[in-house]
Amino acid sequence: MPNPNPMPTHPSSRRKPDRRFRHRWSAVGLANSLSRRPLFAGVAGTAVAILMAGLSIATLYQGRQAALDHACETSANLVAIISSDIARNVEIYNLSLQAIVDGAQNPAIMALPPDLRRQILFDRATTAAYIGGTYVLDARGKIVVQGTSKAVSTDSFADREYFRAHQRDPFTSVYFSHPYESRVRRGSLSIGMSRRINAADGSFAGVALLAVHITYFDALIDKLNLGDHGSIFIVEQDGTIIAHKPTMPGDAGRSIAKSPTFARMSQAAAGSYLASASVDGVRRIYTFARVPGTPFIAVVAPAEADVLASWRRRSTIVGSLTLLFGASFIVLSWLLALSLRERARAHGELVRLAGTDPLTGLPNRRAFDERIDEEWRRARRANTPLSVLFIDVDHFKLYNDTYGHALGDDALATVAESIGLAVRRPADVPARYGGEEFVVLLPDTSMAGAQKIAEAIRRRVKACGIAHRGSELGVVTVSIGCATGLPTALSGTYGLLSAADKQLYDAKAEGRDCVRPRVDASVAVAAV
Repeated sequence: MPNPNPMPTHPSSRRKPDRRFRHRWSAVGLANSLSRRPLFAGVAGTAVAILMAGLSIATLYQGRQAALDHACETSANLVAIISSDIARNVEIYNLSLQAIVDGAQNPAIMALPPDLRRQILFDRATTAAYIGGTYVLDARGKIVVQGTSKAVSTDSFADREYFRAHQRDPFTSVYFSHPYESRVRRGSLSIGMSRRINAADGSFAGVALLAVHITYFDALIDKLNLGDHGSIFIVEQDGTIIAHKPTMPGDAGRSIAKSPTFARMSQAAAGSYLASASVDGVRRIYTFARVPGTPFIAVVAPAEADVLASWRRRSTIVGSLTLLFGASFIVLSWLLALSLRERARAHGELVRLAGTDPLTGLPNRRAFDERIDEEWRRARRANTPLSVLFIDVDHFKLYNDTYGHALGDDALATVAESIGLAVRRPADVPARYGGEEFVVLLPDTSMAGAQKIAEAIRRRVKACGIAHRGSELGVVTVSIGCATGLPTALSGTYGLLSAADKQLYDAKAEGRDCVRPRVDASVAVAAV
C-alpha cells in the first residue's frame, strides 16, 4: 500500500554534485584539450615567460625612473637650501650697505671723528666671518672710511668693476662684481657688493663697498656630497663661475657661457635636465635655480651613473634571475609540449592499432563498424547510395590444411594488399571482417561502380597466382557479394550488410571466383 503520509522532500535535501568531481572533470577537460593541441603548452609557456619578463622590465624601468625622479627631488632641495642661505646673507649685507650709504650721504656723520664715524657707518654684520672688508670710496676711487682701524690704503680703486658700474649708471642699486683679487688683502678672491653714494646735488660721490670672500661660497657647497662624479657650482647669470665642487684650479672667475649645459640655465628661472658635461663628458642631472635678489645661479648636478648605481646592481640581479627563470620556464613548457605531442602520437598509434588488423594492416571489424555508422548517417542526410562488398577467400580452410597456417597468413596478407590496391578513393574503407572474410565500404557509390571495383579486386587476387591445390582453378580466388541501397530504404547498416552477405553465399553457390551483385529496388528506380 502507498504511504498515506509521505515525508516531504525538502529542496535542500536533494543531492548536489560534489565540487571535487567538477574540479576533477575540469582538470580532465584541460588535460584532454592539451593532449589534442600539445604545442599549445609550449606556446602558452613561452607567452607567459615573455609576459613576465616584460612585466619585470617595466618594473625595472619604473625603478630607474623613480631613482632619477628622487635624484631630481633631492637636487631641488639642495638647490633650495643653497639659494636660501645665499639670499638670506645677501639681504643682511644689502641692509648693511644701505646703512653705509645713508651715513656717507649725511655730512654730519662724515664730520665725526674717525672712530665714532666708523662705529656708526659699519654695523656688526660687516664683521661676519666671510666679510673681507667694508669701505667707503670717494668719487676718485680712494678709500675714505673702512670698517677696520688699520691704515687706509692710498691706492685708487676707480678701475674696479664695482666702481665703474655705479659711475656709469646712476640707477644701479646693489651691484655684484665678478671675482677679483683684492689689492688690500694679499690677493684673496672676493666678490664686491656695492651701492652708489650721491652728493647733495645727485651727482656721483663714490660707492659703499662690502667685499665677500669666495670661501663663503666654497664652504657652502663643500658640505654637500653628490657621489664620486657629481658636481655642485654657483655661477653668475653671464656664466662666470663663483664656486665649484669638485674644486679645480682656476675655477673661480672662469666663464662657462659657451658651454651647452649652461645655455638652458641662462634661459629659465629654474629647471632640471639631463646632459653630458663638455669638460669631462660625464652625463649628469642638472637641477638649477636663480638666487632671488642676486645674479647667482645655484646648480646641483649628480652624475647619472652614481644615481643609478644601486638600481643597476638590483637590475642586474633581478634581470639575471628573470632571464634564468624565464628560460627555464620556456624550456620546461616545450619539454611538456613535446612530451604531450609524443603522448598524443603514441595514443593515436594505439588507437590506430586498436582499429587495425595486425596481419593485413587493414582496419579491423571494430573500426569498420564505427566507420559504416558514420557513413550511414552522412548518406541518410545527403540521400546518397551506400555500397558494401563482402569478400571471402575460396576454400581457405582447405588451403590452411594443405599448406599450413603460416602460408595461410601470407595468402591473406596478399589478398588484403590486392583489395587495398583496387580501392583508390580515400573515403572507401577496406577492412578485415574476420578469418578469411573481408569487407569494403563504398560511400556514394552506385551498384555499377561497386560491381566494377569488386571485379577489379577479384582479378587482382587471381592474378597474384597463389598456388592452391585444393581449388579447381589451382590458384587462390575470392567470391564477392555486392549490395547497394539508400539509407532511407533499408533498416540500418545491418540490412545492407545482410544483403551483401546473402549475395556472397549466392556467389559461392554459383561456383566461386565471381561477383554477385544485388540492387535494392529503391536504388534501381533511382538509377533509371
